[in-house]
Amino acid sequence: MATIKVHGSPISTATMRVTATLYEKELEFEFVSINMRNGEHKKEPFISLNPFGQVPAFEDGDLKLFESRAITQYIDHEYADKGTKLTSSDSKKMAIMSVWSEVESLHYDQVASILVWELGIKTLFGIPLDSNVVEENEAKLDIILDVYEKRLSKSKYLGGDSFTLVDLHHLPSLYYLMKSQSKKLFESRPYVSAWVADITARPAWSKVLAMIPN
Repeated sequence: MATIKVHGSPISTATMRVTATLYEKELEFEFVSINMRNGEHKKEPFISLNPFGQVPAFEDGDLKLFESRAITQYIDHEYADKGTKLTSSDSKKMAIMSVWSEVESLHYDQVASILVWELGIKTLFGIPLDSNVVEENEAKLDIILDVYEKRLSKSKYLGGDSFTLVDLHHLPSLYYLMKSQSKKLFESRPYVSAWVADITARPAWSKVLAMIPN
């Protein structure tokens, strides 16, 4: 029986970051589905695992964690000898990776998460989108992707020469945005477009997508 448990929703971008990392590391885990429509993430027993009431929550034996990026880093370090190496032990390479990790969480995801909500999640729940919010945040994403295009013209991946957690952390939002009107922002930039095609074709990511209900 797997000692690793992920409590979350298959359609949650934060949950998908964690399951993608586990599949990249070729680790077995138990998935405990949290029904967010019914508000299970705001009630016991889940609230004991994440006091902020947000998915996912993570257990590895006696260790209990929340916050998806902290979880993915733990998984890669704890199971360094398994599957894909998603960080670097070289201090300079790690520093570069850390810079782009900050860019992802503080710049890209601040905008992408709003667009995912408007263009992806709202559709699933039958909520009308706010076109003004979409327009405003697509303009912000446009500027960020100019920076990405320049970076990717010099480096195959955002964090360096190999696929790392920096790239992986983008996958969940890309899943929603590449099915929406926002895909034009990625497809219009050759280096960004090639990077998206590369990272979304990874076998581990296809396993994450297979978890999403039809």
